[in-house]
Amino acid sequence: MNWYDAAAEPELAEFGPVSGLAVSGRGEPGGAAYGASVAALYAVMGALGAPMVPLEGRWWVEDERSPFDVPREEWRWHLFLRLPDETGSVDQAREEVRSGVPAAARVQQVTFTEGRCVQMLHCGAYSDEPASLARMAAFMEAEGLVQNGLHHEIYLSDPSETDPEKMRTILRQPVR
Repeated sequence: MNWYDAAAEPELAEFGPVSGLAVSGRGEPGGAAYGASVAALYAVMGALGAPMVPLEGRWWVEDERSPFDVPREEWRWHLFLRLPDETGSVDQAREEVRSGVPAAARVQQVTFTEGRCVQMLHCGAYSDEPASLARMAAFMEAEGLVQNGLHHEIYLSDPSETDPEKMRTILRQPVR
C-alpha cells in the first residue's frame, strides 16, 4: 500500500518502518511553536536537497478528556517529513541552517512503524475531521479493533490551505 494513498471510506492498511525528519512540541496547530517547527523541518529538508513531501503530524493530549475537549494550546505533536531511502547527513544539514532557523536544533532523524491501522482520506476543513474520525471509530468497533498508537495525519494539501474544497488529509489510526 502506498504511504500517501487512502480511500474515501475507512479501510485497514499496514505499514512497515519509515524514516524521516521529526520535531516534537506542544501547542495549537498554526500557533507560533508549530509554525517554527514546520519551518525548521522544511529548512533541514531543503539543506539535504531531498524532494519535498507532505507534512505529517502525530497528535495526542495528556488528558482523560477527548482531544476535542482539551484546549488546542495543550495539544502535543510529532511533526514529520518522510525522507527518501538515500539521504545525506541530517546532522550536517541541521547545522547548515541552524543560524538562520534556530528551531532546526530540535529536528531529529527518526524511524517509526505504523503497523496495522485504519485510515481514510478526509476531504474538507480540519474542523470537519470529527465526522470522519467518528466513521473510523465505527469501522474499528465493527471490526473488533482498538486504538494502538497516536492519531496520525498526512496533509496532502498545503496545511495553510483555507479553501475546504482543496483540503485533503489522510487520517490514520494504528490499531490492534
